[in-house]
Amino acid sequence: MHISLFITCFNDTLFPQTGRAVVKLLERLGNVVDFPEAQTCCGQMHYNTGYQREAIPLARHFVDVFSDAEIVVAPSASCVGMIRDLFPKVAELANDTILVQRVDELIPRVYELSELLVHRLGVVDVGAYYPHRVTYHPTCHSLRVLKVGDAPLHLLRAVRGIDLVELPEANECCGFGGTFSIKNADTSIAMLSDKMRHVLDTGAEICSASDNSCLMHINGGLSRGRSGVRTVHLAEILASTEEDAGNKLV
Repeated sequence: MHISLFITCFNDTLFPQTGRAVVKLLERLGNVVDFPEAQTCCGQMHYNTGYQREAIPLARHFVDVFSDAEIVVAPSASCVGMIRDLFPKVAELANDTILVQRVDELIPRVYELSELLVHRLGVVDVGAYYPHRVTYHPTCHSLRVLKVGDAPLHLLRAVRGIDLVELPEANECCGFGGTFSIKNADTSIAMLSDKMRHVLDTGAEICSASDNSCLMHINGGLSRGRSGVRTVHLAEILASTEEDAGNKLV
């Protein structure tokens, strides 16, 4: 299958290793992956902060860049949620019937990584090896917008060497929410404190998720508390192999 990677501006700027992991994983599974260099932001930050009209040119550009893609994948449930859930509203706001049609045509081809693997490609065992104690935080967008269900957990359970432990109160938000964590810092910190307590209760070495934005928030709290627990994106775990473990790259 020919798959186009939407890395998202957040990952491209702060977590490029996640994008490289997605490419490594998908190519290992026999897919051809391309990276359209003209891609930019999906406009989620603008739309969710009240600048809906400013998101229109970004949505239009996204459609221009990816309209010919067979499949689009992103290692971010949050950004895929923006595309699938809010791009139709952006197109309607633009009062552009052609954009509405193009968005409707593109949306069924846009996937978050775990749902692409499990629900479209029908793969659960991706040949990964990750000898660590891991807990998984299901992010709000993956649960409530995309409804990926247990797809990430199915993938993690098939990873060799992993000790996967259930996260208590997993469905609770970590408190990030983009600019929510800035505008409502006290509430965000209280929510983060609850999430960190649950992560630490598992005894895990690694906390994983499908969104680096949430992991950045969680990791900030864990590192400030000198917990010794790291955060690692789901894609990086799934891309890891026994060879990587031998090279101490996992």
